Amino acid sequence: MDVELRFFATFREAVGQKVLEREVEPGTTVGEVLDDLVAEYDLDVYEDGDIRSQVSVMKNGTDVYHLDGIDTALADGDAVSVFPPVAGG
Repeated sequence: MDVELRFFATFREAVGQKVLEREVEPGTTVGEVLDDLVAEYDLDVYEDGDIRSQVSVMKNGTDVYHLDGIDTALADGDAVSVFPPVAGG
């Protein structure tokens, strides 16, 4: 099945593009996709085995924090967006 990965700000810079298309196995979770991205691009998304509180990961526009977190299952055609910490004032 195919999923679309979208990156913003410093994560986009690390990956080198805004969108990646990935083919994943049925039953793949957000955490498994993030594990691959950490290994491939050294993205700093985890803290103590979970998504860092300052990082937002969305599945089809819904924060995975409100779903099953890193255990959120993906389906064909899903979009996963990864936002780095943002500071401002």
